[in-house]
Amino acid sequence: MIKDNQKVFNRFMVMIDAAITAASFMLAYFFKFYILNKGPGPGVLPASDYFRLLVFIIPIFMVMYYVCNVYAPKRTVRRRFEIYGIVKANTIGIVTLIIVLYMIIKEINYSRSVMVIFYTFNVFFTSCFRIFLRKGLRTIRSKGYNLKHILLVGYSRAAEEYIDRLMDNPQWGYVACGILDNHIPAGTTYKGVKVLGSLGNLEVILPENKLDEIAITLPLEDYDYLRSIVGTCEKSGVHTKFIPDYNSLIPSKPYTEDLLGLPVINIRYVPLTNTGNMIIKRVVDIAGSLFGIAVTSPIMILSAILVKLSSPGPVIFKQERVGLHNKTFYMYKFRSMEIQSPREEKKAWTVRNDPRVTGVGKFLRRTSLDELPQLFNILKGDMSLVGPRPERPLFVEKFREEIPRYMVKHQVRPGLTGWAQVNGLRGDTSIRKRIEYDLYYIENWTFWFDMKIIFMTFFTGFVNKNAY
Repeated sequence: MIKDNQKVFNRFMVMIDAAITAASFMLAYFFKFYILNKGPGPGVLPASDYFRLLVFIIPIFMVMYYVCNVYAPKRTVRRRFEIYGIVKANTIGIVTLIIVLYMIIKEINYSRSVMVIFYTFNVFFTSCFRIFLRKGLRTIRSKGYNLKHILLVGYSRAAEEYIDRLMDNPQWGYVACGILDNHIPAGTTYKGVKVLGSLGNLEVILPENKLDEIAITLPLEDYDYLRSIVGTCEKSGVHTKFIPDYNSLIPSKPYTEDLLGLPVINIRYVPLTNTGNMIIKRVVDIAGSLFGIAVTSPIMILSAILVKLSSPGPVIFKQERVGLHNKTFYMYKFRSMEIQSPREEKKAWTVRNDPRVTGVGKFLRRTSLDELPQLFNILKGDMSLVGPRPERPLFVEKFREEIPRYMVKHQVRPGLTGWAQVNGLRGDTSIRKRIEYDLYYIENWTFWFDMKIIFMTFFTGFVNKNAY
């Protein structure tokens, strides 16, 4: 069993980070003046003057690491977010150092190259250390050490989803010891996690002091027990977390307001309902679509010729889709199938090895070149560069009844590419999973999130095994 030693661990990490920062700065000095320049020349400040700056540098960078959440618990923080925090902290730190050094106290004799090299070294060495540490902790946990044992109080969909995530991410080092519930018989298991007894058994289990955390996962009908359970857990001193069973109703990051001391949770917060955000996104869409049309025009002309030569019929295929505020529009694509009757076309979407797809069409679909005419949809305002992919009206009517929160996707413009698509959810893949990614995008939209998706599209979005 382990105790809550995050504070001790963080103090250790601060010391290591301080040592890496100091070493990176000293190494930058020697790299600049002894490797690149073969020794300090005349007028160069001595090493002692540079090293005295560490008294100023280390506190600044350690504070930036703390502000940028570099010392957040590592169990559930993804590696890329930790490295992003390191880059962000170092960027703010080096900018602060440069402003103070060159603009405020006007010490202009310090080499700019040393600062740049120091920034590069510090980001690299700190990131490498964190990656090595993660792998070490993962190895330790795989051997059964450094684990956190959790008891789930309440059997609900939230409990199942929580167990699913723990099972899918063993590197977090969490072990679900069991579940307490008043409705499910003892001995019932979910993915190996057993129901141990009723909620009343909590007062018997807690005094044994064998648990590191309690996860309250009560179903909605048992929320009357919530106050007493929280009180019991707090008396024991064990760390307690609450995983609501209404996560299907509210976003993962709910938008809350303080109404004179009364917390108010908004069921849905869509950043793109903000006028300023809407203007920014539309300007980017217009500029991006014009640029895309100009750059890809030779490819579109060649694709049009190949489509025309491959089979009889129009070059451009228009299909009715549902867009912003549930309004329909005609989405453009290069035709990739043989001509069909409207009745046949409505039967289903394309599946792997679909006989309706032409030879040229297979290549266009595989490379997503058939989607290029949608740049004109974007220019018209029917679509956006980034957003949930639009669906046909008959499928919208079907999914709105079958999939919770499906219609939320129509609160923003549909996109040429999207968060679901760059994560491989294209073609005949899970609609429910796609909606999860679409909702995450809608609720967490930022300008930089769009830029990230556009960047990822060039590496994962165009050619995809599920595009057929």
